[in-house]
Amino acid sequence: MAITVRIPTALRRITQGQGEVQISASTIGELIENLEKEFPGIKERLVDENGEIRKFVNFFVNDEDIRFLQGKDTQLKDGDVVAIIPAIAGGSQQLIFSIKKCKKVHNKNIKTKSVKL
Repeated sequence: MAITVRIPTALRRITQGQGEVQISASTIGELIENLEKEFPGIKERLVDENGEIRKFVNFFVNDEDIRFLQGKDTQLKDGDVVAIIPAIAGGSQQLIFSIKKCKKVHNKNIKTKSVKL
């Protein structure tokens, strides 16, 4: 099944400059493995040495954060869009600006959750 994967700018040198790629996969875990087969070196930037998604990398499936779904076991279906978005550090104003910028770049309404710090 064809999944559209939106690649962040920081990883595009691995994907030969492509901002979007088509990958077949039925879960996020399988998507990561198939990305690695197609673009060697990308996996180490997405998961740690234990195979867990790095804390500073976020995956969204059709605008839903996989941390609130089933993580790497989140099911995918033909036509899904997966956005890989690096976490952004900084103050709250920086974070708000960065989320707005991500929404604009990906032309999507990314769902967020409020977190009290």
